[in-house]
Amino acid sequence: CNKRKQPHRNFRDLAAASPPKPPTDAPASPNQPAVKPTPASPMLDPALAAAYHRCGAVLVRRAFSASHLDLAAAAIASALASPSPLALRASPAADGAFREDFCTYRNSPAMQRLLRESPAAEIAAALTGAGNIRMYHDHVLVKEPGTKQKTPWHQDLPYYNVEGEQFVSMWLPVDPVPVESSLRVVSGTHRGPWYMPRTFLDHRAKWFPEGSLPELPDFDADLAADLTAWEVLEWEMEPGDVVFFHGLSVHGA
Repeated sequence: CNKRKQPHRNFRDLAAASPPKPPTDAPASPNQPAVKPTPASPMLDPALAAAYHRCGAVLVRRAFSASHLDLAAAAIASALASPSPLALRASPAADGAFREDFCTYRNSPAMQRLLRESPAAEIAAALTGAGNIRMYHDHVLVKEPGTKQKTPWHQDLPYYNVEGEQFVSMWLPVDPVPVESSLRVVSGTHRGPWYMPRTFLDHRAKWFPEGSLPELPDFDADLAADLTAWEVLEWEMEPGDVVFFHGLSVHGA
């Protein structure tokens, strides 16, 4: 096991192909960056786009340069030093700190530069087939060493006031990630259905009325009984590697 001496730092950039409605707990910012029109990426293997549509997630190796990673690390450090009003702790008090923050681009020049200068939008466009990519929000996540709290299985789209097939999330770690700490994606779940979104710590239904959407299958129990019950995608990653996954792909970490 590769024991970490530093926090596990990553952020997610969620993008939609058309202007989204603002999340219910975060009013839209007037200076929200609309990412530039994006031609198909010459750096993307066409087989990756086919795998994305087939499985709902792909790993793009060495997509981000050292300068992009420096911007990501600076953006994360800024979010930790000056948390936004949307920042929260996603782990119990008795556990190690699992900290999250959202929409940090509003006050982070480093995040703004990363979104505009990195190939994130270009790759998202190549995977989704969209002519334009508009950022929904950024999401900074930091797990301190020894934190036991898992990110439970969930889909992204049910948490946002967005629907459509051209919605993609990007998971960018700035530290090496052994496979046992990887983002995990259940292949094929991007085909639906929508599952009930719940708060991670106390499992409340805040976004839809109880009973209005089906509950998630018990993936862990299914896999404990039969490892072939679901195909789970997970990867060993180095800084610069990025995972892109569909907004309905069930995932956790």
